[in-house]
Amino acid sequence: MDRQTLSNKIWSACDIMRRDKLYLLQYIEQVSWMLFLKLFEQIERKSKLGAQVFGESYQPVMDEKYQWSAWHNLEAKDQLEFVNTKLFPYLQNLHGTPLKDIVSALFEDLRNNMHSPFNFKDVVNLLDDLDFSDPADTHIISQVYEELLLKMGQESGASGEFYTPRAIIRLMVKIIDPKIGERIYDPFAGSGGFLGEAFKYLKEKNPKMTAKDFSTLQNETFFGNEAKSLPFLLGIMNLLLHGLQSPHLIKTNTFAEDLTSIPERERFEIILTNPPFGGVEGKELLKSFPLKSSDTELLALFYVMKKLKTGGRCGIVLPEGILFRTGGVYTNLKKELLENFNLHTIISLPPGVFANVSSSGQGPKTNLLFFEKGIPTKEIWYYELTPPSGVKYTKKSPILDDHTKDAFTKYQKREISENSWVVSAEEIVGKNYDLSAKNPNGKGDTEHKSPEQILKSIKENEKDIQKLISEIENLI
Repeated sequence: MDRQTLSNKIWSACDIMRRDKLYLLQYIEQVSWMLFLKLFEQIERKSKLGAQVFGESYQPVMDEKYQWSAWHNLEAKDQLEFVNTKLFPYLQNLHGTPLKDIVSALFEDLRNNMHSPFNFKDVVNLLDDLDFSDPADTHIISQVYEELLLKMGQESGASGEFYTPRAIIRLMVKIIDPKIGERIYDPFAGSGGFLGEAFKYLKEKNPKMTAKDFSTLQNETFFGNEAKSLPFLLGIMNLLLHGLQSPHLIKTNTFAEDLTSIPERERFEIILTNPPFGGVEGKELLKSFPLKSSDTELLALFYVMKKLKTGGRCGIVLPEGILFRTGGVYTNLKKELLENFNLHTIISLPPGVFANVSSSGQGPKTNLLFFEKGIPTKEIWYYELTPPSGVKYTKKSPILDDHTKDAFTKYQKREISENSWVVSAEEIVGKNYDLSAKNPNGKGDTEHKSPEQILKSIKENEKDIQKLISEIENLI
């Protein structure tokens, strides 16, 4: 089936859901779990055939009477009643194997959002035409699904916290350059963008991999956590569509993990992540966290530092405030970062790249930090990414892969230019570990801000102050 036909079917299904009074996040959730059930049946069939080839028995994750093909031809009213009263309770109570536990966690907080049995039947019929046995069709469907996620990121501020622009993810994956045999972890997995792009990168870099390497890639490479139900569903679905059939994605709050003693087997060679910004976690949840702060981005940096293996590499998205704030936990954590890790690269992103994380405005100013565990920092290569002339990043005008090419090219050579420079660790220490180094090769800040921009800046500062007050109150 050609791309346009497949795309039209999925978008037509979304149109029907809107007709059933579902809003954006609801119909994306709805199409995701329905696609999951359709795709998972195909995965079960492949697993069964594979077992038969080796003369082994196969125990399906789902009983046959609950699989897609067993109920998709029911009459409209019977179909909707079966899904609501039998299918969902069954899926929510699956236990006994790792895959059953994943399915159970996936459907734990989900429900069927559609009310009209006839609209529901129409959606089922459209999705039933999708052929997941054809790799070409599955590839196209994965691209259309990414378009859905992008639409969600553009139109819903609430979704921005777990949608990272793919151009940023691909840049980070290229800089980290994972290898087969290295375990890759995203503790704040969201819609699975980092894991999916890393999987794609490794497949493209190793087109003639052995059966053993492919098995390693499928079963022993990708790990992640996600606390919220919708992004957990989106992440599982996204990874399955990318061809990763055994994603070790767990529905859990990463900050609840006990970091006082981490076994070596629970550390990772690679961490790629975009943690939640601006949140505050409660004291009870963080009682086993040695770092005394409730600031989510600071906690995330501390967490990934602890979860890396010696020699392990990390790429993380962090807000500007982490770089320039000093004193107390901020100085102490960055001191540890420079003394025990090689913080070799910081890429400053322009405003608007994360415009999708708020209902209005340009979103937070962010930076990409890259470091390796076990080697002290000697110098940091800085790069200031700027949009092409005439381009302004917004929800509707996202950053593109072409816009990151210069950053990667100059990173490879550690080039010093009008938008890249090097700062010694001694200089950072002398500034009380303020990492927000000014570009010495730039044109300087000669921009005169409008009254509206000044007012916006004041409001953002007030938000930062209120956040710090909340954090102090949580610690008292």
